[in-house]
Amino acid sequence: MSAKDYLEKDYYKTLGVAADAKADDIKKSYRKLAKKYHPDANKGDADAERRFKEISEAYDVLADDKRRAEYDEMRRLGASGFRFPGAGAGARGPGGPGGPGNVQFDFSSLFDQGGGVGGAAGMEDVLGGLFGGARRGAGVQPRRGADVESSVTLSFREALDGVTVPLRLTTQGACPTCRGSGARPGTVPHTCPVCQGSGQTARNLGGFAFAEPCQNCKGRGVVVDDPCPTCQGTGEAPSTRTIQARIPAGVKDGQRIRLKGKGAPGARGGPAGDLFVEVHVQPHPVFGRRGDNVTLTVPVTFPEAALGGEAVVPAPDGSTVTLRIPPGTASGRTMRVRGKGGLKRDGSRGDLLVTVEVAVPQRIDAQATHALRSYADATKGDDPRVGLIEQARKE
Repeated sequence: MSAKDYLEKDYYKTLGVAADAKADDIKKSYRKLAKKYHPDANKGDADAERRFKEISEAYDVLADDKRRAEYDEMRRLGASGFRFPGAGAGARGPGGPGGPGNVQFDFSSLFDQGGGVGGAAGMEDVLGGLFGGARRGAGVQPRRGADVESSVTLSFREALDGVTVPLRLTTQGACPTCRGSGARPGTVPHTCPVCQGSGQTARNLGGFAFAEPCQNCKGRGVVVDDPCPTCQGTGEAPSTRTIQARIPAGVKDGQRIRLKGKGAPGARGGPAGDLFVEVHVQPHPVFGRRGDNVTLTVPVTFPEAALGGEAVVPAPDGSTVTLRIPPGTASGRTMRVRGKGGLKRDGSRGDLLVTVEVAVPQRIDAQATHALRSYADATKGDDPRVGLIEQARKE
């Protein structure tokens, strides 16, 4: 809401209530008018829609005690002949040009001054300047600590099940010599005589005061006459600490974990920042990952694949499981061992997915060669490539 709206629009008249109306009376009038001019009850009526917007805007201001007080004060100043900077001949009132009241002036130019003050923040500073000077203590508010980034390298099993790791962090914290005061030990800072400890000063623009950081104390509200030799008066110094960071189960390589409140400590009682940990997972020579499941490729002999059998395979938790291989198992077939995968968020575990791969021997002796030739002669009529070429030629 612009300051011009506060001056030109009569919200009390819009709602049909007196300027000293009680909150209940304002609400009652608003409900009555809103029901009458609601767009759903006036399809295609542009005038009703406009009235409904005006009623809603007026109620938004008058239903809020703080905004209503600001609105009343601005209108009081305008009606009493208060002359706004830059109004010039454009300001006119009941008595003609330059008279009190009915001020017509665009405040947007003011909000572009004073180091970029603008929007809602600018309005707050303007009202603060009108109703008692700059906001007290605005420059010495608690300040949130900075976010910190770190990285950690985990083994495959640590990433699978989660782990707590120590992280050594170096951040800006309270100076250990002066304990954050910025003053040499044995001395104390004193209240800034310019801003009286508020951390801000008001720049007068002919009736308006715009708040800005105090140049004398740099917005701290205090002045250090004898700076600390360690932090040079800033009150901050590098601080090294070790924290225990919990990395959740199932974390993936390259994932960033946010640990709330584990970053740099805040200033003047403000909350600490967050710690962002980038996780690197070392690859495993045997196991892989597929979501919450663990993958494993197991070589089997041709007789095991053709005739069936059993194979003892490793599990990611260090144990072993016996895998039953059905007769006629094709190379590349994947079998599932339930409950031997990664830890899920609900406490259960994923599965171990075992893919069998028929191992072809690189060297065979004469006896094995004779046996294989006998097998080839016995299965000469079983050609696994029957129809392959014909199917390939089809469109």
